Amino acid sequence: MELRDFVDTLLRFESVARAEAPAQTWFKNRLHDFGFETYEWNADPRRLTDHPSFPDDPDELDTMNRPSVAGVLEFGDPEAGKTLVLNGHVDVVPADAELWSHEPFLPRWDDEDGTVSARGAADMKSGLSACVFAALDLKEAVESGDVDVDGRIVVESVVGEEEGGIGAAAAALDNPYPFERDAALVAEPTRLEPVVATEGSVMKRLHLTGRTAHAASRWRGVDVLPKFETIREAFFELETERNEHVSHPLYDYPIPWPICVGRVEAGSWASSVAGTLTAEWRLGVAPGESVADVERAFEARLASVVADDEWLSAHPPTFERFSVQFEPAEVDPDEPVVGALRAALRAKSLDDDPVGATYGADSRLYVEAGIPTVVFGPGNIDQAHFPDERIEWAEVETARAVICETAQRFLQSK
Repeated sequence: MELRDFVDTLLRFESVARAEAPAQTWFKNRLHDFGFETYEWNADPRRLTDHPSFPDDPDELDTMNRPSVAGVLEFGDPEAGKTLVLNGHVDVVPADAELWSHEPFLPRWDDEDGTVSARGAADMKSGLSACVFAALDLKEAVESGDVDVDGRIVVESVVGEEEGGIGAAAAALDNPYPFERDAALVAEPTRLEPVVATEGSVMKRLHLTGRTAHAASRWRGVDVLPKFETIREAFFELETERNEHVSHPLYDYPIPWPICVGRVEAGSWASSVAGTLTAEWRLGVAPGESVADVERAFEARLASVVADDEWLSAHPPTFERFSVQFEPAEVDPDEPVVGALRAALRAKSLDDDPVGATYGADSRLYVEAGIPTVVFGPGNIDQAHFPDERIEWAEVETARAVICETAQRFLQSK
């Protein structure tokens, strides 16, 4: 099976959250066919509650029938060498079919512009597949005598990344292999740039209480919408302040620490004053900060708005965490895995300057576990979660070659 055929088949699985199992069964079987020793693990929700990213209540975590799988290739004397993990997630976000120009889970190959379009093409089944074939390429080079290395490559296909990293967190908390892992590469779409810092985020749910009244006498009510607009304005003022005063040398973005109010629900009837409102926020966390630091800053700004408003002071809003939290993560650019990747990029005449990403990734879970991890892969994050998601096929092939060379250089390093 060639890489293109592998990607084409993998993209046809509608592996949204809690429906990853068929894709994972297929993936594990292919790894076995390719000669990998295979592993499989399921996350224990009770163990995940020990991690600060996840809710304290295990009943909020659905991990049943959601296996993560991996394949291992050994070279030379594996005990005398290093172990490199090549990681990717198989889960994808849902696709609103009416917004697509074609069926999201039927890949559309455009040979004229050299792209493939499907849900998961960029985020991140192409990168995951490139890892498989990069490992096979190294295996072929070793077996032909062109390369001499000791060590192991592990290719992981994990679940639940879009929900905070369920499969990767389980692997980080409880090593599923009978050997230690020295470094990792997560093949998220980075436009073939080495990402050594990822942003964190905290999810917060704001709830306001006003007073309902009939529309015909709305002056008797207390409308929550103006209250919310005041809070919203205060939060975006804080975003501006943070983006002016919180800096990082790798984050040259228009809004490096963005916030987003992604969901708002208010009122219960068109002819009644809106008396309740719930808004869900995603707050960006810079490398070097903590989720708790940013959370406190926004809670303090909310408290200042409340103190200036007589109604809110008497009916204080709630502002609580929900879902999963992402701590930011960094890896030292001098780590051997980063050096191996940068050398591989230079060997292919590609830019090797380290960059930072404004999104979170499973890399943070391995960094937290003491495993130096770099993020590198084909495609553009701008295509992630987007209608007609697509990736340039030439980038996928380039990523395959770079990852293979990275693995070789890392396993040969001392």
